[in-house]
Amino acid sequence: MENAFIDNIKIYVKAGDGGDGAISFHREKYVSAGGPDGGDGGRGGNVIFTIDEGANTLLSFRYKRKFVAERGGNGMTGKKHGKNGSDVIISVPKGTLIKDPASGKIIHDMADGEDYVLCRGGRGGWGNRHFATPTRQIPRFAKSGTKGEEREVTLELKMLAEVGLIGFPNVGKSSILSRISSAKPKIANYHFTTLSPNLGVVAMGEGRGFLAADIPGLIEGASEGAGLGHAFLRHVDRCRLLLHVVDVAGTDGRDPSDDIDKINLELSRYSPELSKRPQIIVANKIDTADPDSDEYGAFMRKCESLGYPVVAVSAVTGEGLEDLVRLTSDTLKTLPPITVYEAEYSPEDEAVANAAGVRETYVRRENEKYIVEGEWLYNFMGQINFDDYESLNFFQRVLSKNGVIDKLREAGIEEGDTVSIYDFEFDFVY
Repeated sequence: MENAFIDNIKIYVKAGDGGDGAISFHREKYVSAGGPDGGDGGRGGNVIFTIDEGANTLLSFRYKRKFVAERGGNGMTGKKHGKNGSDVIISVPKGTLIKDPASGKIIHDMADGEDYVLCRGGRGGWGNRHFATPTRQIPRFAKSGTKGEEREVTLELKMLAEVGLIGFPNVGKSSILSRISSAKPKIANYHFTTLSPNLGVVAMGEGRGFLAADIPGLIEGASEGAGLGHAFLRHVDRCRLLLHVVDVAGTDGRDPSDDIDKINLELSRYSPELSKRPQIIVANKIDTADPDSDEYGAFMRKCESLGYPVVAVSAVTGEGLEDLVRLTSDTLKTLPPITVYEAEYSPEDEAVANAAGVRETYVRRENEKYIVEGEWLYNFMGQINFDDYESLNFFQRVLSKNGVIDKLREAGIEEGDTVSIYDFEFDFVY
């Protein structure tokens, strides 16, 4: 289905590697012993997430799931710096969660509207001019650039609508949204017309209003994956208020009182917290209902027993819609703001996940030293300021979390022995 709704997808991202430093010597007529003049490599491009205000689906990731930023240019002669790599900008709908696929932890919530740098480009390597000393005037070596950070992440969309219209298929949710807002959803008289949530701004005048979403119809078993409903329940998570639309005319032969219980059961199965979200019952199709019928009376008593306010409306004639908008706006003023999810990923998790290269760690003993190596460690070392106490503590926590300390113990290290990790040495302490 070409227009299928996509709101959960895994992608691979990699920042650009840093460019290599140059090995070069100044050559000019009448200038003897010009010395080393190799320039530094350029920085690799970052991977940056930004908000696409016009999107409400992750459909753009359906055929492109790999994003690699540009590598930094190599250093040049004449102390010329290599070109910095271009960043990769990934646009996502507002409300997208960036998550770690393995743990399911939230890395960042794109609900704040700010750009977020997920992976940073590698640093450019030093040219040979940095390595000249009084005793080493012709350095024939330079430093390679470090690798850019890389990882897989899951993108999960949780919409930022303040109000969610929920209910069974064909109860009139899309029709109501089209009448009270700017949304123009497809509307027809059959089940599962809505294949993606529709968003609409409900204007209240003087710059006031709220964002409403028509959540595709739920059915029994939706919380367990039945029908389309399960795929869209996550979009109700942020809604401050639910408009529970019920067909009080019983057009499809269902009992409106029973419908309320069934939808609320699916909400509670999906999330007990979600089932406690404030609701307004929207009794739709009042133009064809019989207010004097036993079914209608039972429905009203049901709503009263649950403590839900009821607004009788007709999406066809417009009856009651102004009252619905007014009550919704007044209710929102009393409710907490939209949820913005806190990052669950610790700095230690981030450091290990973003250190480029295979996560292999090698430990060997040479004379009285224990040598620790690994491509991820080589790149990670560049993030540490070894003259700072807090940075050193962070370094130690990452080593422990990634199993380096355990590997040293397996290799037979004892307290006081020397550990060497890419020219940084320290005494091992239990």
